[in-house]
Amino acid sequence: MNTLFVLLDGMEDDPNPLLGGKKPYEVAKMPFMYRKAKHKFMTTGRGYTQLFLNEFFTGHPPELPRAVLEAIALGLDISEKRTAYRLSPAELKDGMIHWSYHAHLFCDELMRIMNNNLCILQKYNPQIKFFLNGRAVLTMECDDIPDLPAPPVDAPFKEIPGDLGKFIMKVADDMHGITDYPWGCGKYTKQYPPFDCIKNMTAISDSPTALGVAASLGHKIHLIDAVEDRFPVAKKALRKGNVFLHIDEVDEYSHQKDAYKKIEILERTDRLMKEYFHDAERIVYFVDHGTSCVTGEHIIMDVPFWTNIETDMSDGELIPLDKVIPNLMR
Repeated sequence: MNTLFVLLDGMEDDPNPLLGGKKPYEVAKMPFMYRKAKHKFMTTGRGYTQLFLNEFFTGHPPELPRAVLEAIALGLDISEKRTAYRLSPAELKDGMIHWSYHAHLFCDELMRIMNNNLCILQKYNPQIKFFLNGRAVLTMECDDIPDLPAPPVDAPFKEIPGDLGKFIMKVADDMHGITDYPWGCGKYTKQYPPFDCIKNMTAISDSPTALGVAASLGHKIHLIDAVEDRFPVAKKALRKGNVFLHIDEVDEYSHQKDAYKKIEILERTDRLMKEYFHDAERIVYFVDHGTSCVTGEHIIMDVPFWTNIETDMSDGELIPLDKVIPNLMR
């Protein structure tokens, strides 16, 4: 019998003054989830989605850098001589890196200028692919793996070495301080196999981060932007095997500090789950970390998961992250 895994990315949160001290998911009306998945447990969250998912699906923290995972999902060349760089929109100002979660306002111009300046890296045979709101992954024939600040917390500016730095700063000059700043860089190393019980799985998301983890484990993947379009694909895939369905928008709206958008996407997800999966016999809802609508930052904390699967776990029990799948799928 096949299982549907639904990741509500960053659903946990801080108490919000705009909501009378409640968290957005405590306000959101999600009757289908609470009725369908009556067994609630907790597990240990991680600071980033790829850290959580790799351990969730394999029992091991990842050894592959984030940029490599995303390059795999986007079909970029990440062979031995190449290094991958994750690029995120940011404003460089007053000696700081200010990460942008409103890049939809300028992403078309940012992508145009990035492409115009890619000739700076021509001798490294660069490949680049853009995704949500101007984010990108770059791979090229280069051994430089700089250790650079990562979002979502703003950080002091750190100079990027070599021609990559020239490229990033030329974009910043052309965009009056806005650029795609690199982080999560590295080369392909090693991946652990998935748990045997979930080897036949299809992953569906708008995020190359989640899809990169799945693809690196040998799973089928579908990159689908609109949340409504993911559900019919997930329903069809569930007839043939296990499915991992990722609702990344929950995290995105949290970084924007918009509690009302977060509530809306949770409620919309619940309606879509009822429409497409009212008769699903095995559903697991899970959360990877908190993302605060108050600060816009990730929160490392214990996180909930709900299921309609009967297990020998006690409701409310804290299950180590590497033991969740084995306990659910035994």
